[in-house]
Amino acid sequence: MTLNGKTIFMSGGSRGIGLAIAKRCAQDGANVVIAAKTDKPHPKLAGTIHTAAAEIEAAGGKALGVVCDIREEANVKAAVDQAADRFGGIDICINNASAISLTPTLATPMKRYDLMNGVNARGTYLVSQMCLPHLLKGDNPHIMNIAPPLDMNPKWFKNHTAYTMAKYGMSMCTLGMAAEFHGKVAVNSLWPMTSIDTAAVRNVLGGDSMAKMSRTPAIMADAAYAVLNQDAKTFTGQFIMDEFILAENGTTDFAQYQHAGYDGPLVADFFVPQDWFAKSKSNIIQNPGYED
Repeated sequence: MTLNGKTIFMSGGSRGIGLAIAKRCAQDGANVVIAAKTDKPHPKLAGTIHTAAAEIEAAGGKALGVVCDIREEANVKAAVDQAADRFGGIDICINNASAISLTPTLATPMKRYDLMNGVNARGTYLVSQMCLPHLLKGDNPHIMNIAPPLDMNPKWFKNHTAYTMAKYGMSMCTLGMAAEFHGKVAVNSLWPMTSIDTAAVRNVLGGDSMAKMSRTPAIMADAAYAVLNQDAKTFTGQFIMDEFILAENGTTDFAQYQHAGYDGPLVADFFVPQDWFAKSKSNIIQNPGYED
């Protein structure tokens, strides 16, 4: 299969994992719509919808950047309508936008709680809902959520209940919509086995030391490409780890996704079930603070 001529609607995507996925799809000649809030440069974060669009087109695709707050229904409807009008439909929806605050209950203001749930859980539901009428008419249609496997181990809740609730809300969209639209639209989650070197990792989770123990966004880009080229009628309802789907598709060199010159252990991402470590052939250690 190929993504040539396919239209992808992506929430977020001005930088990081989303942009890497968009550029990988663009190599096939895909049309990519970046629906995000970053219209002007941020003092601490690289990338806007305009720079992302330029990079997507340089990679070989066609791009449209739309200013969109996915918490606002009217914003999302307008962005989806604009995407469908520009490219004649929508074949793929990628729910990439996410908000994070790793704070315990007493240190999480309700404004922050509402932001995380509004972007992660509600935003994923809303963007999917608005894209679905187009996806049902699309070519091999997929919804892909950048969301973790559902693992009810309390360790994933005890340090940041609000964030976990919001992130698992995205995962529950995968679970429910995959069953609801089985045979019509594929709905899957993709999640990294290791931490990924993004602005969030560098600015929020651990700086340069954490970044070097992380893989580059390219692994998620290649994994997403593998997912989106599957048969939508049968490949659905799955919680997919980047490393595993790439291994299943013949990748053996995972060092290509590490920073040059670093050959030490990689740190696992959040929400990776313990039994999945045994399946990995990489040197991955549990994220500190989440040991069983």
